[in-house]
Amino acid sequence: MDDFPSFMKSAPNRIAASSQSTPGVEGYVYDGAEETQMAFWTCHETAVSAPHVHDFDEYMVVAQGCYTLVFGKDRVAVRAGEEYFIPKGLWHGGDVTGVFCTSGSERESTLEERWYADKTIQAGADCESAAAD
Repeated sequence: MDDFPSFMKSAPNRIAASSQSTPGVEGYVYDGAEETQMAFWTCHETAVSAPHVHDFDEYMVVAQGCYTLVFGKDRVAVRAGEEYFIPKGLWHGGDVTGVFCTSGSERESTLEERWYADKTIQAGADCESAAAD
């Protein structure tokens, strides 16, 4: 998969480059019920996502590539097929390496417990060391 299907890339839902934390990324956002959102991001080149914070929980799934999340000095590699939960109010950024990922907000405590308990994502890793595993 080199990109999301065209039906997922509706022009009215395109996120303006000025509203994004990562230069060169293409994003589309869709609003759901109960203040939820789903955003689809495509990054064709290696980029750095500037540190930022949300007032909502963020759930990320990487479909292709790798996204190294950065939390201060801690790095967490999220590779293709993996997911990660970022609680609201937590500052984060990242190193995006040709990744296609989806993210959204979810407010269920069971979701938070599930993602924190996932031992397949190791703190201290980055995409390069993760690829060597």
